Amino acid sequence: MEIAETLRDMGVDVAIPIFEETVEWAGAINSVLMDNPRLFGQAMLLRDKALMKRRAQLGGIRVGIFEEAHERDDVIRFLKRVNQTLMKLDGDPNDPIHIKAFDKAGCLGHRVIRTPDEIETIPDDDFPVLMESHLDGWEFAVEAWIHDGKIRFLNISEYVTLGYSVFVPATPELEQYRPEITRQVERLIKTFDIDFGFVHPEYFVTSDGEMYFGEVAYRPPGFKVFELLERSYGFNAYHGLVLAFDPKTTEEEIEDFFPKEVVDAKGHSGTFGVYPRRRVVSRLSVPEETEDHEYFESHELSSPLTEKVMKRTAFGNHWGLLYFFGDDPYTLRDLLKRQEELDFYI
Repeated sequence: MEIAETLRDMGVDVAIPIFEETVEWAGAINSVLMDNPRLFGQAMLLRDKALMKRRAQLGGIRVGIFEEAHERDDVIRFLKRVNQTLMKLDGDPNDPIHIKAFDKAGCLGHRVIRTPDEIETIPDDDFPVLMESHLDGWEFAVEAWIHDGKIRFLNISEYVTLGYSVFVPATPELEQYRPEITRQVERLIKTFDIDFGFVHPEYFVTSDGEMYFGEVAYRPPGFKVFELLERSYGFNAYHGLVLAFDPKTTEEEIEDFFPKEVVDAKGHSGTFGVYPRRRVVSRLSVPEETEDHEYFESHELSSPLTEKVMKRTAFGNHWGLLYFFGDDPYTLRDLLKRQEELDFYI
């Protein structure tokens, strides 16, 4: 309350969450600045994955099976129940389940569990967690700027491999779902009562064209997607955040700022997150085939501080990003996939 009142006295109109951990702070401050207590509750829904799933389900949005787990026995029971539901027989391999932290950003704390033995690897301090059934389908992300309850710019980010690589705009195969994706995001906006701001939801589309909601974040996405959008379209996505979050922004300012999706893109840009493939490394060595490729632009890798590489847990943090840009989305997609087979630290 003290922070909100101080900001209000300084003439601040709105607080914008930049990181996952600031979503509820921004909601609390905005509830004071805009004299609307509902905004804090809305922020909590968008911060807590379990509450978020329930709200989505109440809004008629299609989601997978999910439960909360407070200890390992809950995870074992959920794994068994999901596979029992799928009518698996003794000896059949389990369908995996997903474990996610309630309130961490992106892939942090995300684990895929297939056997009871893997459940023992979950650290005690990871609990409580959200458990979800696995959805077979094409996973992708969306970035949508919202003003006055309407979508003003909607980007579809195509994952090449979750936790490794992403590029924008997506391939025509994924863009063909844009009308249905737009309808799903509009339903999300209505369900979560969002009038102004920005959402970053993730969806799955199955082989028969059905779309399932994964989760939604109320802050900029990871893997420098805002920077990729600026490279492809030429607009500053953070500037777009300021315009979208501010109820005082005029209709003309919104219309003049955002480009037209896909057709106004100058090319496709993507990032790849590097993880050392060796257990012991001594130096950074960017492969020639990466550096010499015409789509390669830059990297933010640095020399290793220690020789021993810590084992990657869940979908853990990468060591830095590679940046690519080019005309053809398929060349870029294959190039990003190829990076998974290369050593950047030796």
